[in-house]
Amino acid sequence: MEASFKDHFSKQSDLYAKYRPDYPKAMYEFIFSHVRERKLAWDCGTGNGQVAAALAEYFEHVIATDPSAKQIEQATHHESIDYRIEPAERTSLPDNSVDFVAVAQALHWFDFDKFYTEVRRVANSKAVIAVWTYNLLKVNPEIDRIINHFYTNIAGPYWPKERRWVDEQYETIPFPFDEFKAPEFFIDKKYNLEDFFGYLRTWSSVHQFIKKNGHDPIDEIKNDLTAIWGARENELPVQWPVYIRIGRL
Repeated sequence: MEASFKDHFSKQSDLYAKYRPDYPKAMYEFIFSHVRERKLAWDCGTGNGQVAAALAEYFEHVIATDPSAKQIEQATHHESIDYRIEPAERTSLPDNSVDFVAVAQALHWFDFDKFYTEVRRVANSKAVIAVWTYNLLKVNPEIDRIINHFYTNIAGPYWPKERRWVDEQYETIPFPFDEFKAPEFFIDKKYNLEDFFGYLRTWSSVHQFIKKNGHDPIDEIKNDLTAIWGARENELPVQWPVYIRIGRL
C-alpha cells in the first residue's frame, strides 16, 4: 500500500455503503456506448464496490481496487468481480489487459501522474477511461440554504484540500486523454430524515469536525432541518449533479 494513502473513509465505511446514492443507468449507457470491448473493466477506488457491481452487468470480468480494506469489507460480492486491496498508482493488473477504466468520486485523491502512468500500462490500445464526481445535493430552496451553510461554514473548514477538485466539477482536474464531451447527469434518490442525516455523516469533513471538536456538527442544523422536513418518516426527493470526464487512450 502506498505510504501516502490518505484514508478519509474507512471509519465510516458502513455508513458509506448504506447511505451513498447509486449512479443513474443512463450515465452508464452513455459511457459504455463508447467502449468497444467488454472483457475486462478496472474499477479504481472502488470503495464499497458500488460501481464494480454495475460494471459486472456489462463486462465479463471486473477488477476492483481500493487501498482501504475496511471499504472492501463492505463491498457487494459477485462472481465476476475480483476485489483487491491496492492503491490506484500501483496495481497487480497485467499490462495491456483492460478495456475500460472507471474512477467514481475518487480521482481527486490520487497522485495524478503516477495513476495515469499506471492506466497507460494496464490499458489496451482501444481502452476508454471515464472519471466522474458528484457535487452538493439539492432538495428544495429552504433545505438547500441550510445545507449550503453547513457545507461551507460548519463542515467546510474540515474538508481535505483535494475537495476543491470536486467543487470545480472536475473541470480543472488533469485529464491527458483523447477526450470527448459528456452531458450532465443527475442522481435522484429519496431520503427520510434519518437517512438524510446518515448521508451527511458519510462526509469526511464531518468526521474531521468530530475528531477536532468532540461533537457532531449535524447537531447545529438538526432542529432547523427537522422543522422544515416535517415528519421524520417523510421521504423527500434529493438530487446530485454528476460531472464526467471521458476519453480514449
